[in-house]
Amino acid sequence: MESTRVLEFLTEVEEAAEDVLTNKQQIVDLDLKRNMNREALSALRSTANSEKVMVCFGNMFIKLPKSKTQDMIRKDQEQLDKEINDLRKELKAKVNHLNVIQGKPELAGYNLSPLSADEVKAINHLMKR
Repeated sequence: MESTRVLEFLTEVEEAAEDVLTNKQQIVDLDLKRNMNREALSALRSTANSEKVMVCFGNMFIKLPKSKTQDMIRKDQEQLDKEINDLRKELKAKVNHLNVIQGKPELAGYNLSPLSADEVKAINHLMKR
C-alpha cells in the first residue's frame, strides 16, 4: 500500500518536472526563431533598395515585395513575443506547482514582474521633483 503511494508521488513529481522542462525548451525554441527573424529584418534593412526579395518558405523560394516581407516578419515577431510571454507566465505557475508537490516553500519574489515603460517614466518624473 505504501509503495504504491510512493510510486504515485514520484510519478506526479516526474510529470510536473517534465512539464517545466518542456516549457523551458519551448521558450528556447521560440527565442531562436525570434532571433532568426531579427537577423532577417536586419538583412532586409541593409539590402539595396530593391523592390522584391527572395523569401524561403519551407523548401522553396518566393520573390515577394520587400515591404510585405518586413510586415510578415514583424507580425511573426509580435506573435512569438506573445507566445514566449505566455509560456513564461505558465512556467512560473508550473515551477510553483512542482515546489508544492515536493513540499518546498514557494519561491519568494518569483512572481514579480518588471515595471512598464509608463511606470518607469512616472517614477522618473516623481524623482525629479
